[in-house]
Amino acid sequence: MAVILPVKGISPEIPESVFIAPNATIVGDVIMGEECSIWFNAVVRGDVNSIRMGNRVNIQDGACIHCTYEKTKVIMGNNVSVGHNAIVHGCTIEDNVLVGMGAIVMDNVHIGSNTIIAAGAVVLEGTQVPSGCIFAGVPAKKVKDISAELTEGEINRIATNYVMYSGWFK
Repeated sequence: MAVILPVKGISPEIPESVFIAPNATIVGDVIMGEECSIWFNAVVRGDVNSIRMGNRVNIQDGACIHCTYEKTKVIMGNNVSVGHNAIVHGCTIEDNVLVGMGAIVMDNVHIGSNTIIAAGAVVLEGTQVPSGCIFAGVPAKKVKDISAELTEGEINRIATNYVMYSGWFK
């Protein structure tokens, strides 16, 4: 059974359309949109500040979503995919974004829409990632603009597939 706990009297708000793996952890001030999915060993920790997710957000296996006490919140738009073992901490992620496997996104980062953060990238604190590009490396930097085909073929495909995958477990 998933661990879903209130913190300081605030419980996560999770629509019925959300899939939560049996060993995922969701605590505190977390509000999710429709058709989200929180996968195996993922942690969404709204204990020290708030976490807001749009619709069709998937937090894949082993990923960690957290904030900084009294400083930073996490805000995610629609169709956001957070890859396996990624860390998303105290940042804003607009619509249609893929955060690759093992990537780290630090406090006060703002990621524009239709963007890919490459696997293993480290997006340093305060970085402003423009819309429609790929950021990669350590520290992460813009490597190229994204074509419409890549947006549809990767970002939207993954978000759509995770809605489908979650249906297999319901």
